[in-house]
Amino acid sequence: MLWQGRSIRKPSGGRYHPSCGKKRFEIGRSPAETVIGESRNRIIRTRGGNTKVRALRSEYASVSDSKTGITKKVAIQNVESNTANPNYVRRKMLTKGAIIKTEIGSARIVSRPSQDGVVNAVLIE
Repeated sequence: MLWQGRSIRKPSGGRYHPSCGKKRFEIGRSPAETVIGESRNRIIRTRGGNTKVRALRSEYASVSDSKTGITKKVAIQNVESNTANPNYVRRKMLTKGAIIKTEIGSARIVSRPSQDGVVNAVLIE
C-alpha cells in the first residue's frame, strides 16, 4: 500500500508539515502478486468508474515467436529468473521481464499481469 502524494521531506532534507491529510485520489492499493496456478482474475474499479483486471493466478501465457510471427497459448511450467527481485523466483511470481519456462521453450513476459490481467510473452532464442 503506497501513499502516492508529496514526500514529507524537502530537497534540503527538512520536513514539510502537512496542513491536511490524504485525499481519496492519493491512496494506493496492495500489489496483485500474480503467481502460477489455476487462472483467477479480479476486477477493480478505478478512477472515473473505469475498470482494471488484476491477474491473481495464471496457468497459461500467450507466447509469440518473433521469427515466425505465430502466437500460441501455452502452459507456464516454472519461473526461471526475475530481474525485478530474485526472491520472486522462489515464490513463482509473474511480473514484467520475468523469464518463464513453457512447453515450447523459455520466454520473457512483456505484459504487466497485475495491471493487464493477461500474461503475454516473447520466445527467447
